[in-house]
Amino acid sequence: MKVELEKIFSFIIELEKLKSVNRMTKVIGTDRRENSAEHSWQIAVLAMSLESYAKEKVDINRVVRMLLLHDVVEIDAGDKFVFSAAHADTENEMKAAERIFGMLPLEVGNEFKALWLEYEERRTPESRYAYAMDRLMPVLINLNNGCQSWVENGVRLEQVLSKTGILADFNEALWEMISGRLHEAHQKGFLG
Repeated sequence: MKVELEKIFSFIIELEKLKSVNRMTKVIGTDRRENSAEHSWQIAVLAMSLESYAKEKVDINRVVRMLLLHDVVEIDAGDKFVFSAAHADTENEMKAAERIFGMLPLEVGNEFKALWLEYEERRTPESRYAYAMDRLMPVLINLNNGCQSWVENGVRLEQVLSKTGILADFNEALWEMISGRLHEAHQKGFLG
């Protein structure tokens, strides 16, 4: 038991590094970029809050577990801006998943890695729901922060619509609301 506990403690201390992985979006009303640990917590709460709006019935506990683990690989692979060419860095992320989840006792490590893979593959209602939340959270932040990360990186309306269109599969009324707000931001000159 002592060896397993030491592995778990080492994994938890390794997760501390996620607090130093900065993302492109800034915390609303500040000049500080949010970190991946904050992002994971916030989208887990978002997912719990929107559960009743999902088209597909989901196991929300599984979704929350998935969201808390989905960006752990960024400790090694870094955060990739969704609009960059390097966004789909599956090889480095897989190596990171092997290393980081491999720190845990075998059974727990395999369970966590399976949740991470499920999120990446988006074949289950839970993984599709988690993915939709991961697309929605940066939109909410940007729409309430002068479209900061989009403006700084020359992101165009069509790009945002393309990356967030998955939200229509989650809930059509929510997508209409979000796409309407995106078009308003475009009209105000925040999105090219």
